Amino acid sequence: MPSTGSSKLPLTNLKKYLLKYLKLTKLRNRTMSASGLTYLITGANRGIGLGLLQTLVARPNTTVIAAVRDTAASSLKSVSVGQGSKLISVKLDASVEADAAAAAKELQTSHGITKVDVLISNAGILDPANISPVAQTPVAAARKHIDINALGPLALFQAFLPLLEKSSSPKFLSITSSIGSIGGMEDFPVPFFAYGVSKATQNYLVRKIAFENPKLVSIAYNPGWVQTDMGNGAANGVGMDSAPLSIEDSVAALITQFDAASLDKTGSFIAHTGEVLPW
Repeated sequence: MPSTGSSKLPLTNLKKYLLKYLKLTKLRNRTMSASGLTYLITGANRGIGLGLLQTLVARPNTTVIAAVRDTAASSLKSVSVGQGSKLISVKLDASVEADAAAAAKELQTSHGITKVDVLISNAGILDPANISPVAQTPVAAARKHIDINALGPLALFQAFLPLLEKSSSPKFLSITSSIGSIGGMEDFPVPFFAYGVSKATQNYLVRKIAFENPKLVSIAYNPGWVQTDMGNGAANGVGMDSAPLSIEDSVAALITQFDAASLDKTGSFIAHTGEVLPW
């Protein structure tokens, strides 16, 4: 009966195999570490922002910065973090002009942040008390919405541009609304003037950034009418029980769009479904 031979590797072959395995493992680990992205999300303690944070920080080798008004928010304490990933919280109130610059400084000096790859401007307001047409909207109400929804993202972008410029593929992604679309206004006959004019201003900011920064991806995203506190409050204000789109469905769709964001799409206004929207 012929011999089947030994199932054991010769010692010399075993050593070669182990050396090759160790070399490949080190290379893989080094590559995974180098490919990790750093995200910053404003308004990341609830609603769409929290959903984005939970999804992104669950990925391996990813740093996610939650820029929030209250860094002690309980919602941030129960988030699951992926292997090799890190969650950092920093104070940033979109209504306080100096907060963005202070946050950028703190992240560099206290947390060792050297770059931001994806800057997500998500924080915003739609005050149910200010659901009204143009003729009945107090100037102060319009100003408050513009301050937070448009000038807040402006301060954010200015403060973090130096960190974005240190990324090999920087992205400024802004959560806005079709209510701010001038070209599509006839499709949204709702009395949200203060909110709409602030989002139109935000949209202009996003597109202008794309033209002035050709190496940076700048895109505005409509997340849909989402079942957040703000979305449901707006729905109640026009006689609806709730907004039509779940947070989970909106976030999943937005993540797909964010991952696909590229320079050939910069300066665009895109729905969570991927549809290109009119400015």
